[in-house]
Amino acid sequence: MYVPDVELHEAQSLEEAAALLSRFSPHARLLAGGTDLLVDLKSGRLSADHLISVSRVAFLHGITETEDGLRIGALTTITQLDRHPVVRQRFAALRDATSQMAAPQIRNVATVGGNVVSAVPCADLPPLLTVMNGAARIWSTSGERTVALASFFVGVRQTVLKPGELLTAVFLPEQPGRFGAAYARFSLREGNSIAVAGVAAGIQLGADGRVDDARVALGAVSPTPKLVAAAREILVGEEPDPRVFAKAADAAMDAAEPICDVRGTAGFRREIVAVMARRALTSAWERARGTKP
Repeated sequence: MYVPDVELHEAQSLEEAAALLSRFSPHARLLAGGTDLLVDLKSGRLSADHLISVSRVAFLHGITETEDGLRIGALTTITQLDRHPVVRQRFAALRDATSQMAAPQIRNVATVGGNVVSAVPCADLPPLLTVMNGAARIWSTSGERTVALASFFVGVRQTVLKPGELLTAVFLPEQPGRFGAAYARFSLREGNSIAVAGVAAGIQLGADGRVDDARVALGAVSPTPKLVAAAREILVGEEPDPRVFAKAADAAMDAAEPICDVRGTAGFRREIVAVMARRALTSAWERARGTKP
């Protein structure tokens, strides 16, 4: 298969990218890393006559510490995120996802923004960013707005982005004391395989060691990253232990909405969700206690 004939435009600014999108709509698409888009064009899943590269827009690059958290530019590559010293020191849970995504060659090109805005169910970052209370920073010629990632995804390959809007960054608030997050995923082989099932967990411990708050989000087994309200209800107020984690994992399994495809049956995926949930909850608890980096 070959990429169909397209005209490539290289925007130098957000304003220029927006103008090009408006000019060539609905036959134009933004190009970042291209690891998803080019495959979709080759397979015929998507079509476009114009590709608008935003790789030269400086505002979309870089990881920046702010007074209240971390700004991750949309064009930050997965490798850059994985290796950033601040991520390794204070947001280490992100590496649960970045270290397992695809192969090194893909991680060197694929972008954080692309992994988020593509809104494919098997994307690894969205469930984890969601339990870490991440938010999407969105720009248009009308202004900027911020949307919690828990509300950003509305369906398979669908987000709240409106025509003319661009994702510029993902923001992560500073993680509070005694909070831990983790991500566990299952794939059919190491390296290149996409997730068959993934579970992200976030646990906030109180001064007495009990769970003050918790979040469990599913990936690859529902149309969008799915927060499991029943798991939170089971966890909050309890002293963390394998028994409580097993009950929450069962709730996550019950909440899953997997499909059958070449990577596994729906029943198999539900069982895997329970296993991944126990692992993610255990790791999140260890990070909340400070016993796991």
